[in-house]
Formats: sequence, structure tokens, C-alpha cells
Amino acid sequence: MGMIGGGPGAFIGPVHRIAAELDREIELVAGAFSSDPGRSREAGEAYGIEPSRAYADVAAMLAGEGERSDGIDFVTIVSPNHHHLPAARAALAAGLPVLCDKPLTANLAEARLLAVAVRDAGLPFGVTYTYSGYPMVREARDRIAAGVLGTVRKVVVEYPQGWLAGDAEGKQAEWRLDPARAGEGGCIADIGTHAFQLAEFVTGLRVTRLFADLAAVVPGRQLDDDAAVLLRFDNGARGVLLASQIETGELNGLRIRVYGDRGGLVWRQEDQTNLMLHRPDGSSEILRAGTALGEAARRASRTPGGHPEGYLEAFANIYRDFARQLRGEPGCAVPGIEEGLRGMAFVSTAVAASRDARGWVDFGI
Repeated sequence: MGMIGGGPGAFIGPVHRIAAELDREIELVAGAFSSDPGRSREAGEAYGIEPSRAYADVAAMLAGEGERSDGIDFVTIVSPNHHHLPAARAALAAGLPVLCDKPLTANLAEARLLAVAVRDAGLPFGVTYTYSGYPMVREARDRIAAGVLGTVRKVVVEYPQGWLAGDAEGKQAEWRLDPARAGEGGCIADIGTHAFQLAEFVTGLRVTRLFADLAAVVPGRQLDDDAAVLLRFDNGARGVLLASQIETGELNGLRIRVYGDRGGLVWRQEDQTNLMLHRPDGSSEILRAGTALGEAARRASRTPGGHPEGYLEAFANIYRDFARQLRGEPGCAVPGIEEGLRGMAFVSTAVAASRDARGWVDFGI
């Protein structure tokens, strides 16, 4: 693997590296870790790669690795949003598959350009929607697809955080609140896209209409830090998506609830090994990771029941599936360019609809 971004001070770069290498199917061997050559070298040293393979920029990495007999097999992009399109297009043009952090790009126009580049290149392309890697999320998806809930009627997905409730301090906060680097959406792009993808991934349904109310609650911010979106799905189901980074005291409380005419399912990221199944008679069952689950959940599990797995393991499932996809193995669940494009269309539609107070608007790509 070659990495673009993830230099000194980055939060997500080390997470990607740990997740990628967890199963020893992938090794980080090169990178253009920063736009500053010195900081790129510093990151390379911290990651323990050969000094000559910590490159000054993306072009140098692609050229240098292309000349090696043991050059990189794919690129992972973990830089701020405005870097995603040029980095991905350059890697694809060099004949390399790409795994890209979400959101796909800074805006919908860029996402459409990237989708064309992926189609023209004909190479594997994935998006690290991490939460789709949890075993119990995959179990929920399979049970809904098998009809356990009957006809889905209601979907509620919530993603509360509180880290931006006060002053924005530090590198991570600064770029996420800067339209030049983050793009057209703030909270809606940073965590709202996770919630949106999770709702469609788990239910197998597609959003067709939405009603958005986005706000920059903390004075002086140019991008939203709080979002509420009503959803309509292609089977007629209603939905609610709540995403906020100003809910004081909240950490990473992602939760999804899905209700059908024969039951309901509830999953919480902060209690990720359990999946609650509700029945019409009022009884409930707790389904636990590592027990008698379906194939998708078993493939995504590494430890016996009672030994909790979490965020890094879910992230690692995306990387492991991508490695196996590159080998041509079946059964790999990697969110691709369509999910990334739908995520950006969701951001763009919600931002415009809220800004212009349009009410209900059609949604699609």
C-alpha cells in the first residue's frame, strides 16, 4: 500500500495504517504523507518505511513506485477532502486501484468527475465507510434482506458528537470547518455521510426524497455543525437522519434503528457487539457477536463471543475485503464509487435544500 496524506498530526492516517496491517494481508511501504517534503519524511520515519519511499508529493510517489519491481499495488487516500479528486485521478491514471477516505470529494461536481475516472480506468475503487465493516451491522443487513423485519417502514439513524461544541482547536477541527479544504458540507459531510451510507447499507433501500435543516450553530462558522434530515426511501418508508458535532458530552454515539411490520433492529456503535431484535409481541432478543450468526458476520469476526471487537477491526474488515477484492476473491463487501457518489449527492442536496428552505426535494444521482 502507498498512502497519500496521514502526515504528522493527522488522526486518521495512523488508524488506516493499523487497520490495513491488522491481518498481515497489506503492508504500508510508501507514501506522500504531506505537502511539506520534510514532514513527509518525518511521517515515513514514524511509520517505519524506507527513507527513499517517503516522497515529496504524489507525482513523485507514483513515478518512483512505478519504476520499482516491488512497487505499490494500490493507493489509499487519507488527506483532506479537497485532495481526494486529484490524488485519486493520478493514481488511477498510473494504473493503481484506490481506497479513499470519505467523503468521496469536496463537492458533487468533483465526485462526478471521479466517477468517470473510475469507470474509464476499470480498476477497483473503494470508500472507507468504516461502520459497514462491523460484524453486527452486516448481520443486521442480512437479516433485513432475509425478511426478518418484513416490510421496512421506519429508519432512524443518529450520529451525535460533541467535540465541536466549543472553540475549534487543532488541525482536525481547522480543516473540517474550512470550506476551501472540507468542501461544501461540514458536519453533514464529515459524519452525516456515514449515517446516510449506513442507513442505505443496512436496509438495502435507497433514499429518493429529503427535507433538510442544517445550521452553523456556533457563531462565526461557515460550514454546518448540526444537521437534521427527513428521508423517504424507495419502498415508501420514512426516515430521520440526525448528525451533530455540537452535542456537548457526546463522543461517537452512532446508532441505527430499523422498524418493519414484523419486527425491529437496533444497533449502537458504542455497544457494537450487540444487535437488538424487537418482536411484535413486545419481546426482544439480544444477538451477540461471535455466536450463531450469518456468514457475513462470521467472516467479519476475529475473536470468540465475549471478546469485544471494535472500530479498528471494523476498519480492518474494509481493508481485508479490499485486498481480497484485488485478488479476485468473492464475497468482499467494500463500499465503492456508487456509495461515494451517493454520499456526495446527499451532502450537496441537503446543503442546497436547507440553504434555500426548499422543503421536500427529490434526491438521486
